[in-house]
Amino acid sequence: MTTQTPLAQDAQHGLVAHGHGAELANQPTYGPGSEVPIQTRSQRVRSTKVADFAAVSRREEQWKYTTSEQLVGLDADELAEYMGDIQSKHSEEVVTSWVGPENAAFGAAGIPEDRPSAAAWESAAQAYLVTLPANHKLETEVQITLNSQDKTPSAMHFIVNALAGSEGTVIIDHKGDAVLAENLEIIVGDNAHLTVVSIQDWNDGSVHSSAQYAKLGRNATLKHVVVTLGGKVIRVTPTAYLESPGASVELLGLYFADAGQQMEHRLFVDHAAPNCRSRVTYKGALQGKNAHTIWVGDVLIRAAAEGTDTYELNRNLLLTDGCRADSVPNLEIETGQIEGAGHASASGRFDDEQLFYLRARGINEPEARRLVVRGFLNEIIQQIKNEEIEARLLLAIENELARSNS
Repeated sequence: MTTQTPLAQDAQHGLVAHGHGAELANQPTYGPGSEVPIQTRSQRVRSTKVADFAAVSRREEQWKYTTSEQLVGLDADELAEYMGDIQSKHSEEVVTSWVGPENAAFGAAGIPEDRPSAAAWESAAQAYLVTLPANHKLETEVQITLNSQDKTPSAMHFIVNALAGSEGTVIIDHKGDAVLAENLEIIVGDNAHLTVVSIQDWNDGSVHSSAQYAKLGRNATLKHVVVTLGGKVIRVTPTAYLESPGASVELLGLYFADAGQQMEHRLFVDHAAPNCRSRVTYKGALQGKNAHTIWVGDVLIRAAAEGTDTYELNRNLLLTDGCRADSVPNLEIETGQIEGAGHASASGRFDDEQLFYLRARGINEPEARRLVVRGFLNEIIQQIKNEEIEARLLLAIENELARSNS
């Protein structure tokens, strides 16, 4: 069993733990078992055991927008193992295998920080490990496709291990019908350069909770792209731990919520080493009654992380009445010796100037609106660098836009 309290988590980064009196009486100061809810992102309990997490409740900030009822069983004590189809396409240099907790990569990138993730960790006996060879650049992408037709609450565990000096792209594509809690670990070795793309393109009615943890080595780079288009309730929580000097991460995201869909993306960038860089850019579009998106971006700059350069951006485009976008950027800064730290967030309707410009050139209003949305979202799609998948996602967006004009 692996369990870390918030004070132990601080200690692992060289910070001195301090008490508040309550510890002396063996009482937690916040979180499960306490009268005081967790106040900051860095205070969360981290554990591989579901019993260490309280029931899902809006009392806690991380469950402010999503209820236990919406999770339809993913927060239970035990889940079934994923039994859907998994297809893997990759070059012969890449090694894939099923591994258990005895494997050194298992748990190396991070461990759960919420109840569904811990339930998935305990319930998935093995993880599907994808290993990119050291000091080698892949010429083709690794493509992993999950295709499920079963809505039994189930668990899945992935590990992507990019060994030192490797370079490549891994695409994980989710399709079909599912109620799935997933853990995705991403290990980026020293001087490795990795792109990971996670696509949520489920059928209507699917529920998906995906905790994604990335740990970067010295001078490593990671481009992490999340695309969320399908499903009823989708919750993706990427975390990037920059624990070695010179690491750089770019977190990119695109989502399109239709009537009745809820899409939640919660990000955490943990700057724990000096001279690291992070950039976050998430864009979303919404249309239809009760379409709801949530974006929460947390960045922690620890005392040891001098020379940090970080910026996060979230933009939401509301296409119709009756939809809602929540956007919450947060910064925790423990040192003033940084290169820069900032964030920006905005949600609104079409830019009237853009529409006027296009209509003045003979483009009708519905087509002008489509062009604006395509341009708004295509910035993220182009980062995937796979023509087949990019074309598929653009078509999916076109189909969504056609609904709003029908």
